[in-house]
Amino acid sequence: MGEADAETPSFEMTWSSTTSSGYCSQEDSDSELEQYFTARTSLGRRPRRDQDELVQWETPDLSQAEIEQKIKEYNGQINSNLFMSLNKDGSYTGFIKVQLKLVRPVSVPASRKPPSLQDARRGPARSAAVRRRTSFYLPKDAVKHLHVLSRTRAREVIEALLRKFSVVDDPRKFALFERAERHGQVYLRKLSDDEQPLQLRLLAGPSEKALSFVLKENDSGEVNWDAFSMPELHNFLRILQREEEEHLRQIQHKYSRCRQKLQEALHACPLG
Repeated sequence: MGEADAETPSFEMTWSSTTSSGYCSQEDSDSELEQYFTARTSLGRRPRRDQDELVQWETPDLSQAEIEQKIKEYNGQINSNLFMSLNKDGSYTGFIKVQLKLVRPVSVPASRKPPSLQDARRGPARSAAVRRRTSFYLPKDAVKHLHVLSRTRAREVIEALLRKFSVVDDPRKFALFERAERHGQVYLRKLSDDEQPLQLRLLAGPSEKALSFVLKENDSGEVNWDAFSMPELHNFLRILQREEEEHLRQIQHKYSRCRQKLQEALHACPLG
């Protein structure tokens, strides 16, 4: 692998679902955008009963001899050509699989057609300044095999995936999760920006139950307003204003009813 390849992850794309994407234009209909972002879903985070349990655990540091041994053991357990390779500089390369579990649509430049699988393989450049956007849903449970370096960070994996699909949303809206099945329970751990997914893959071995990677929305419970575009922020303000007006209308109606009942009671009371 040359120096250029060592800095830029290469990708092998695989779809695990043929579900078609839903497309809409944000500039054509505000109501469409409001279906994706509402004050209740985006501003208030409600815990889900069926959500996988979040856990934290530490990753041990391996010596060079231990890394070599782990790579031999890993390659001996796989039944495909997705081997790990040790480089002369002590780093290593290999494949990780990322499953996309995105609930909300993503944004691409409106001047382009929605990216196909062939477009993703060609890797179109991400526009630096985008004024008009089109939103669409990525295919449900799409799976990507990524060829990465041991020093490739989780944040770089997210950014590379977004570039492959011409997604112009802020990368901070997304997070890479580590998923594991243990004793009949499913555990999720959100990776920090600097963690190295291939190292985690090596430590866990090739078993998908022991470890898999999932790309999801970065719902941390706190809203990162800097990650939203100007149209999205304006849309939030419109939604908040409508909700405020509705709450005021309900309160006014409630007190109006109470006032009416009191007045009826006063008129029904005999004088003296």
